[in-house]
Amino acid sequence: MKQHYKYLIIGSGPTGLGAAYRLKELGITDFIILEKEDYVGGLATSFKDEKGFTWDVGGHVQFSHYKYFDDLMQKALGTEGWLNHQRESWVWIKNRFVPYPFQNNIRYLPKDSLWKCLNGIIDIYKHPQTRKPDHFEDWIYATFGSGIAEEFMMPYNFKVWAYPPKELSYNWIGERVAVTDLARATKNVIMEEDDLSWGPNNTFQFPKYGGTGAIWKNIGEQLVGMEYIWLNKAVSGIRANEKKVLVNDGNEISYDFLLNTMPLDKLTTITDLAQNGISAKASELKHSATNIIGVGLKGKPKAELATKCWMYFPESNSPYYRITVFSNYSPNNVPDINTQWSLMTETSESDAKPVKRDTLIAETIMALIEDGLIENAEQVISTFKVSYDYGYPTPSVGRDEILNVVQPFLEKHDIYSRGRFGGWKYEVSNQDHSLMQGVEWVNRMELGIPETTLPFPGTANAMWGK
Repeated sequence: MKQHYKYLIIGSGPTGLGAAYRLKELGITDFIILEKEDYVGGLATSFKDEKGFTWDVGGHVQFSHYKYFDDLMQKALGTEGWLNHQRESWVWIKNRFVPYPFQNNIRYLPKDSLWKCLNGIIDIYKHPQTRKPDHFEDWIYATFGSGIAEEFMMPYNFKVWAYPPKELSYNWIGERVAVTDLARATKNVIMEEDDLSWGPNNTFQFPKYGGTGAIWKNIGEQLVGMEYIWLNKAVSGIRANEKKVLVNDGNEISYDFLLNTMPLDKLTTITDLAQNGISAKASELKHSATNIIGVGLKGKPKAELATKCWMYFPESNSPYYRITVFSNYSPNNVPDINTQWSLMTETSESDAKPVKRDTLIAETIMALIEDGLIENAEQVISTFKVSYDYGYPTPSVGRDEILNVVQPFLEKHDIYSRGRFGGWKYEVSNQDHSLMQGVEWVNRMELGIPETTLPFPGTANAMWGK
């Protein structure tokens, strides 16, 4: 085992693999990835349960802001390794499906709710808020009006973020949320038109075999090489002043530059820099846990689910905030697509929104029946559950001020933290963003090219489709 590397990378998720791939592309092999699990992929991995159903860790889809990412996806699985889909996403509310985005399709609502939403939009046009919003809740009411806020945006965002919207900032939004247009909303109501095409993921691709994890498994094994990835190697300590990493097997590895992708708050607790107050500062960052429940089912989905991709659930009767009809992504996600199908649910969790994990499967199945997605529990032939304490990096009020202190301090010690939780910027934490954070970091270190994605999320997201 070599004891010194120019580049030491913690974590083999999309960011770590992106950095490794770019290093090899530049002809540089003086690096190693330390991965605490026995597999690569991080939160973008996939599992196969005992009954043969494939599950992702959440509703991952492949769409991109970067040609570099698109080209690498083709190298990872080949042109024949993908299935292409037209997004069909819906909101289940008031015992009916409303097309997404909700605010453009309020005509589907009962008349009293429809008027409440439309009247709220009219009101914000008559009385626009002129001051800067204080937080996400403030922004929601100012942007959508009280009707849409109370019918959908407020309850849904609490379910997905697991924190009250007033504890979140709003500067992360960008392309993530379709804002309300009075003329557009009114025209859709009067003309009875659907409005479905908004957003960068209105078309997406998905692996034909193996779920999302197949992408990163192939990149790790075929394009990077497992000789550069040490599995089952958890980092237990970092002596930043000596530039040494302590591994759980007792090894010490020195480095010139460290790329970290573990959660930023956890990173600071295992360094020898805590006396500088950096760990206390990073501990102010918020995050939520994610609980994934997979439900393998016999038979065929109801006709109304036959072409749906995913669905949002704002109401409090169900534990989940989103469900993916996962068998629609690929027929190979189930053992026999002729006699089986599958649903994958996501439930958030935090101190502000606790979850009883030991009863979550039973609660989920009961809610699926109540929401009319399945007929009875006898349809269920397989269940799968996985929980991650770090699921979403919360864009909390004060997040950027924390990052603006922690990140520069670490970089003075040649520690660079990138990725979904290493960078802690939700707005650039999709798979494409995360991979490109690794690639751009290498370009900065080796070629002197400034990074874009992490420091300038708005610029990165504006590149979509170009």
